[in-house]
Amino acid sequence: MNIRTLQRSIVDGLEAMKAQNIEVFNTSHLSDFFDRVIIASGTSNRQTRSLALSVRENVKAAGGQVLSIEGAETGEWVLVDCGDAVVHILLPALRQYYRLEEIWGGKPVHMKLSGPAPLQ
Repeated sequence: MNIRTLQRSIVDGLEAMKAQNIEVFNTSHLSDFFDRVIIASGTSNRQTRSLALSVRENVKAAGGQVLSIEGAETGEWVLVDCGDAVVHILLPALRQYYRLEEIWGGKPVHMKLSGPAPLQ
């Protein structure tokens, strides 16, 4: 599966479950392990777990593979490893605290999201 198809299936899975503040970053220049980092927020532990499952289903339906899902037990920070893309789904307080965008955010990938930008 090419990286564009993979990132689109991930973002579609996040949007289907109403993820907030979805951001996609090109990390191919920073890491040999993956080409994209996708960061999104969920409003509750239950939603972050649902977002991870939605990503898994969308990626599998598109012919991709999910290698692992970590953090679903607590749901505060769920990581979905899709091989060439890593998805971080966090509660807003954790996202603000860890500021992953500062680590991975050197090269944002501009892609069309299906809905309007969420109010902040």
